Amino acid sequence: MRANPIRNARCLCAWLPAALLAMTLAIPPASAAPAQVEAQKKDYLTDAEGDEIRDAYAPSLKIKLFAQFANDRILKIKYELTHLDPADRRQGERINDLLNAYAGCIDDGDEIVGIAVEKQEDVHAAMKLFTADAKDFLPYLQSLEPKAPLLDAYKDNLDDAIEATQDAISDLADAATEDSTAPVRRKQ
Repeated sequence: MRANPIRNARCLCAWLPAALLAMTLAIPPASAAPAQVEAQKKDYLTDAEGDEIRDAYAPSLKIKLFAQFANDRILKIKYELTHLDPADRRQGERINDLLNAYAGCIDDGDEIVGIAVEKQEDVHAAMKLFTADAKDFLPYLQSLEPKAPLLDAYKDNLDDAIEATQDAISDLADAATEDSTAPVRRKQ
């Protein structure tokens, strides 16, 4: 039996694009990994919180929301530490996740302050609130370091949270001196 060259060429033409497509889909592009990592960085917000941030157009509102979310994380950490359960093996992991989320809120709020000041937008009230909250959070976080239960489970994220809070306080002080927007005058 003799092979038909025209028939073989048709089969190859039909098969080759499908094979190339399958190989292309099987190999993820090199740029996919950083995009996935970037998407995971914001996973510390709940869906509702993410919607609130997206819906807030004014930077001052976003800053206030991040301060509120950071406060929520601190309250949840306090709850976890006051309701320790030796049978709960995931408690240290939850505290670790909450500290990571807290640091994310502080970092993102700090970043929005920097962008708003750079764009000369009025964020005076939000900066005052954010600074006051950060100054309240810092002593609590620092008090956890020497005596906190389950410290081994979240020591690294606790250190990151303390550093993020200290950086935010410093950045907010710098932003307050750099802020060139005029304060809003009250009607008399």
